[in-house]
Amino acid sequence: MLARAMRFSGTYTALITPFRDGAVDAPAFKSLIERQIAGGVDGIVPCGTTGESPTLDTTEHLDVIRLAVEFADGRCEVLAGTGANSTAEAIELTESAEELGATGSLQVCPYYNKPSQEGLYRHFKAIAESTELPIMLYSVPGRAVIEISPETTARLAADFPNIIAIKEAGGSVDRVNQLVQALPENFGILCGDDPLTLPFISCGATGLVSVASNLIPDVIARLVRACLNGSFDEALVIQKRYYPLMRGLMSLDVNPVPIKTAVALQGHCTTEFRLPLVPMDADRTAKLTALLESFSLI
Repeated sequence: MLARAMRFSGTYTALITPFRDGAVDAPAFKSLIERQIAGGVDGIVPCGTTGESPTLDTTEHLDVIRLAVEFADGRCEVLAGTGANSTAEAIELTESAEELGATGSLQVCPYYNKPSQEGLYRHFKAIAESTELPIMLYSVPGRAVIEISPETTARLAADFPNIIAIKEAGGSVDRVNQLVQALPENFGILCGDDPLTLPFISCGATGLVSVASNLIPDVIARLVRACLNGSFDEALVIQKRYYPLMRGLMSLDVNPVPIKTAVALQGHCTTEFRLPLVPMDADRTAKLTALLESFSLI
């Protein structure tokens, strides 16, 4: 099994999945990835929450991962979202992503069925044993109802050398402190909320899985680099400048509706969503438009 040789660190963009006429829009997806690489991100994350993964069928899911690997062409990491609330499905997706050339796997905490911490351990154990890919766990209680406890995370880190990181999206800086205390020093802790990047990294996080970087990859990459370099004065300037934008992209509607709409307003994709997600109404679109104009983004 893979030794814990690498560490997820830096900026990873949770990619939107552009659609056109009911299908994945490959040219728009390629353009988006080119913008990410030009902006200096360290990796891309296809098929996560922001990529509307619950609405992709298995063929589409794997096709998006394949396209991400192809378009990235080794220029950045491709951390494929291959988690599921069914362990067997997560294993199938992860094994396929490995065959397609992904460089890592993002494994969301199983949602809806509310497993115990022992159930979580066995779920991630089965996945880790099925692949050589480095794995980033994803704790997001706002969507999964439950969280991966620091104790369970530490147990997994100790038992499986290819489980090397966690995306922490519970919104609590104290959770970062708890994870830092519980986990090995070389275990990655990635912030899952753009506005919390600075405080998370100041407490020991190693990077960010970003929504806003779909829109402003260069800015987010600069923010993360400044934090990781200990240049917190510089980071605070960026944080203060762009906080209203980062906040607006998460508060005007449910993610990924605002970020995809923002990218569409720039002309890079359509505002096509799959039910049960729907486009923003006129009032919210007007507020988002004004916000983007205030940052000279459109």
